[in-house]
Amino acid sequence: MRRAALALGLVVAGVVSLAGCSGAGSDRPTVVVTTNILGDIVQNLAGEELDVVTFMPRDADPHSFELSAQDAATMRSADLVVSNGLGLEEGVQHHVDASAADGVAQFVAGDHVETLGYLDSDAVDPHFWTDPTQTASVVEALAPVLADLAGDGGQAVTDAGDAYLAELETVDAEMTAGLESIPAEHRALVTNHHVFGYLARRYDFRILGAAVPGGTTLAAPSASDLQELVDAIDAAGVRTIFADSSQPDRLMRVLADEAGRDVSVVPLLTESLAPEGQPGDTYLDMMRQNLQRITDGLTR
Repeated sequence: MRRAALALGLVVAGVVSLAGCSGAGSDRPTVVVTTNILGDIVQNLAGEELDVVTFMPRDADPHSFELSAQDAATMRSADLVVSNGLGLEEGVQHHVDASAADGVAQFVAGDHVETLGYLDSDAVDPHFWTDPTQTASVVEALAPVLADLAGDGGQAVTDAGDAYLAELETVDAEMTAGLESIPAEHRALVTNHHVFGYLARRYDFRILGAAVPGGTTLAAPSASDLQELVDAIDAAGVRTIFADSSQPDRLMRVLADEAGRDVSVVPLLTESLAPEGQPGDTYLDMMRQNLQRITDGLTR
């Protein structure tokens, strides 16, 4: 009997927890966010003034994750949808479009950044957050939208936005100092797919290439793609190559072996936050974790 009561208590606690996450029973406006990186940023700005619902699980792939029917319905009844745009949310974009067609207000982060193309194609690169100054441009545009939605709580959102912009400025300064410490000849990145174009532009890095062509993780590399990367690794004498922590690194280890050199494979947090309680579980900490791993990897 006691065991049954305990089980029932756990079920009830779980239901209450889930309701809190979704903002059920709250009269605050609801903001639905597609990716967990943006979700963390929105939550920092919104505080207690808005209900923020983020669908993308931590340590997931934004290119391939999809919504449940219930998630899609929540999006279509939200007060605001915040998405990355620029082709990132490949499995979710049709739901975003449906919510817009239903009249839900939209904020597309990619509309507020200085975009660039991929190294190997004319497509627009959606991974702007690897440059914190581009993220700052998004926050500057987003904070007034959230403040307006928050009504009487708008000033709290504005203050939170100002504080977050100061944090981004600090992270940018840290990254500038840390990445400048890497010798110029070693400032070259090889990754499992193209993620760091904005970082490279901001901090004077070279992108040697990526195992997967283009910007999506849904594509597959050809034998010639891999050979070109091996040649680039050999020519540049790269000591470390990097793999997305949410993706298997088997392909990158094959590349390291094929290069015939002492090449390490280091995981980076590139498109998703780490699970809560682990290093990189917020956007700001993700940037600091990657800074440390890149600096350590390229100066060893």
